[in-house]
Amino acid sequence: MTKKIAVINDLSGFGRCSLTAAISVLSVMGIQACPLPTAILTAQTGYPSYYCDDCTDKMEYYRREWAKMEQHFDGIYTGFVASEEQIRQIFRFIGTFKSPDTFLLVDPVMGDDGDTYCMYTPSLLAQMKKLASMADIITPNLTELCLLTDAGYHALTGQKDTRKMMQAIQKLGQEFCRTGPAAVVVTGIHFLDDSGGRQMGNLYINEEGSSLFSFPYVGGSYSGTGDLFASCMAAGIARGDSVPSIIKTAGKFLELALEDSVREQVPRNDGVNYEKYLPLLIESSPIPD
Repeated sequence: MTKKIAVINDLSGFGRCSLTAAISVLSVMGIQACPLPTAILTAQTGYPSYYCDDCTDKMEYYRREWAKMEQHFDGIYTGFVASEEQIRQIFRFIGTFKSPDTFLLVDPVMGDDGDTYCMYTPSLLAQMKKLASMADIITPNLTELCLLTDAGYHALTGQKDTRKMMQAIQKLGQEFCRTGPAAVVVTGIHFLDDSGGRQMGNLYINEEGSSLFSFPYVGGSYSGTGDLFASCMAAGIARGDSVPSIIKTAGKFLELALEDSVREQVPRNDGVNYEKYLPLLIESSPIPD
């Protein structure tokens, strides 16, 4: 039977992020996406103007109705959370649907480039730490890992020695692994290689150690890349891929999408041109060198 993942996230009409990204990626990877929208927006919040219809009070209806249907999910995947009440609703959903053969992937969307999103109060951060600790795998960027572990972002990124920086990131990830998740994948790490070239890396961390997967930095910063990566991870886990192989495939997929978007001068808020590269995610598709 087709594997199913409950995806708890917002839906934006423009921005190529959140549920728009998740549904397309999960589908092409052979997984049924079952969306539970936390909000419906005309466009993602980076645009200068947008309308948001908050769906927090509708989340309980999804839980009840899906429970009546006796649905089973192979995975639960959470993304951006805008309030403590939404996290409480997610806790109830997990309590109803997480079984021993259901994995939980948490993408703790809280900030970027050392800055925290404005709605993240200390109490909301505490709830996100609790949710992330319940997960089997989390996919924070470096800012979010620092928030989860109470570490200093600028002290970490100010480290000139790349090897020492990666060791420090590994230590933070392993400390958090001891609180719950089996694995942490830290996304979008900027660093210099041995020849001084700029690289973008994803660091896979578990209690045994870490592995770095990187590609040349092509420039540009775009909405939704974290959502696309986390969606690849969720779908890959559901279909039985190894975590390192998923990271490699997702990295190549995003590298090509980013190169295309920089070349076409796509505005940041529009997100990356990823649609044409979705076939790379099909299980039998070869990954280009």
